Amino acid sequence: MVAIYVLLGLMIVGAIVAIEVKNLLSAVVALGTVGLMMSILFLLMKAPDVAITLLVVEILAVIILIRATIKRDVEVPEEKDRPIGGLIALAFLLVLTLVSAGAFGELPPFGEPQMRVASYYLDQGYSLEGEPGGTGAANVVASVILDYRAYDTLGEATVLFTAVVGVLAVMRKVGRKKDRLATAKEPTEEGGSA
Repeated sequence: MVAIYVLLGLMIVGAIVAIEVKNLLSAVVALGTVGLMMSILFLLMKAPDVAITLLVVEILAVIILIRATIKRDVEVPEEKDRPIGGLIALAFLLVLTLVSAGAFGELPPFGEPQMRVASYYLDQGYSLEGEPGGTGAANVVASVILDYRAYDTLGEATVLFTAVVGVLAVMRKVGRKKDRLATAKEPTEEGGSA
C-alpha cells in the first residue's frame, strides 16, 4: 500500500514539474515519467494488460511529443548543470533496478501455472444470472471482459481514449495558426505593429 502512495506522489510531482518547467523538452520528459509511474501503479494493482497498454501508448506519445519538441529551439544545459543530471540519471537507474528486482521476485516459479482463476472463468462463464457466479453471457470471452474484468476493460478504454485526445491536442492546426497570428500582430517596443 505504501508503494501505491509513493507512486501517486511521484506522479503528482511529475505533473507539477511538467506544468511549471520552462523548457519544453523537460516538460515532455516529466510527462513521460508520470505515464511510467502510472504503468507501474497498474502493475502493482495486478492489471498487467492495462499496464502494458499504457506503457505502449506512453512510449508512442512521448516519441511524438519529443519529435514535435525537437523542431523547436532546445536549450543546451550549461556545464555546471550536467553533474546534477548525471546524479538524477543514476538515481533513476537505481530505482528502476530495485523495482525490477521486486517485480521479478513476484514471478511464479518456472512451470507453475500463472492463471489460477482461468478454470473458474470457464466454468462459470456460461452459468445463468441467477446462479452463484453466473453471468448469463452467451460468450465466455464477453463474460470475462464485461463481467469479471470490467474495471480492467474500462481502464484500457480510458487509456486509449486519453491517448487519442492527447494526440489530437498536439497535432491540431487551429491552435498553431492562432499562435502564429498572435505573435505576428504583437506591437513592437516603439508602439507600432510587426
